[in-house]
Amino acid sequence: MEIVLNEDQRAIEDGVSKICSRFGDDYWSECDLKPRFPQEFHKAMADAGFLGITMPEEVGGTGLGVTDAAIMMHAVTQGGGGMAAASTIHINLFGPHPIVVHGTPEQKERWLTPLIAGEQKVAFGITEPNAGLDTTSIETFARRDGDHYVVRGRKMWTTTAQVADKILLLTRTTPKAECKRKSDGMTLFYSDLDRSKIEVRRIPKMGRMAVDSNALFIDDLVIPETDRIGEEGRGFRYIFDSLNPERILFGVEAVGLGRDALRRAANYAKERVVFGRPIGQNQAIQHPLAERWAYLESAFWMCMRAAWLYDNKCPCGAEANAAKLLAARAGYEAAERAVMTLGGMGYAREYQVERLFREAMIPRIIPVTEQLILSFIGENVLDLPKSY
Repeated sequence: MEIVLNEDQRAIEDGVSKICSRFGDDYWSECDLKPRFPQEFHKAMADAGFLGITMPEEVGGTGLGVTDAAIMMHAVTQGGGGMAAASTIHINLFGPHPIVVHGTPEQKERWLTPLIAGEQKVAFGITEPNAGLDTTSIETFARRDGDHYVVRGRKMWTTTAQVADKILLLTRTTPKAECKRKSDGMTLFYSDLDRSKIEVRRIPKMGRMAVDSNALFIDDLVIPETDRIGEEGRGFRYIFDSLNPERILFGVEAVGLGRDALRRAANYAKERVVFGRPIGQNQAIQHPLAERWAYLESAFWMCMRAAWLYDNKCPCGAEANAAKLLAARAGYEAAERAVMTLGGMGYAREYQVERLFREAMIPRIIPVTEQLILSFIGENVLDLPKSY
């Protein structure tokens, strides 16, 4: 058993790191404070071909696996941009997967090619204010009318909707009460984000201001039947194709952010002299940083194991969930320790760790809560009774 990156994977890591080195702290601070979408970073990653790393070669992608995508996203967050940099591009890696698996050849060509080239951006319209993580209880409804659907409803926490051209939209086409199973009756669409029918309202939030989060108000949006992915009523099953990769990628992004924060803290601890010695010489500073390294390292390889299992078509639900849980905590604790190591300067924007600390909260909350992860493992790994 070898637990190392191969030559091709190291090339991905090096290539992404070189791109990230062109976008320094001033760039990410400016995007955060304005706030504005990191268009230049998005274009640089598209021009280098990384937006299609998991997409099929016939539509311009590279056709690689989640393991390679995880290595890429780890390099992105480790490169200084944190979750803002990750959120600029990671929808490309897992969001379109239902199209890859269930879309027609015409749909793949029409939708994936411009997405990979960076010519279009997509928003992910799943979460709703009255449903939250209970996706089967969404209320946004698509009513069939001849060869098109008319959609009304609301979506919440929709990322990049301020700049997106397209929306991947999960709706109900049959009321939940009329379905044999609560997961039935949902349909998935990929269509134009028509701003004359969709009000996009930005949500002020704690961190990652560069990449917008939004509330969507959908009023009689017309979607042609040709923009439906797969069969009507099977949309919930289709989004399941992307859940494990999403967990893995969020986890490895948290590790990369944590490693960047840890690097900044260690450098500061070597240079900051108090009472005639660098503070990093004090075990009260040194040991917590060393402990954070150990947790980040173990979380990284848990993410890699989950990605390897997924790419090799092995069951990986428990591993993907555990990777997200451990990595999110490790990244958060590393960012928190970085702020504490810098003390008062850790609270200053100049040193960036306050930005990383704010963004480190994101993987703790999304795409699934720690409590649901632990319930999943309790039920499916430990064979305990379902608790919810």
